[in-house]
Amino acid sequence: MTEAGSIPGQAFASVWNALEDSPADAANMRMRSELMIAIRQAVAEWDVTQAAAARRLEVTQPRLNDLLRGRINNFSLDALTVLAARSVLDVHMRIERAAA
Repeated sequence: MTEAGSIPGQAFASVWNALEDSPADAANMRMRSELMIAIRQAVAEWDVTQAAAARRLEVTQPRLNDLLRGRINNFSLDALTVLAARSVLDVHMRIERAAA
């Protein structure tokens, strides 16, 4: 992650576009972030202990703690997609042409 190419006052479509080195990395982080937020919200709605939530997600309690604390670099897009499915979330992907 770098801000080397940043120009003062430059606007970005997403914070990830500003932080990541490439559009591909920014897209990956944006999707991971959205999934992580949705999973955290689902877990909060369960109103159960972390131990019970970890069992429901089929992960260890420390792994759940990483998710709840937003440690995004500890989770791949694939891992978060699996956790979303275990959270009974319906994940959709939208693909559009990028602005030129």
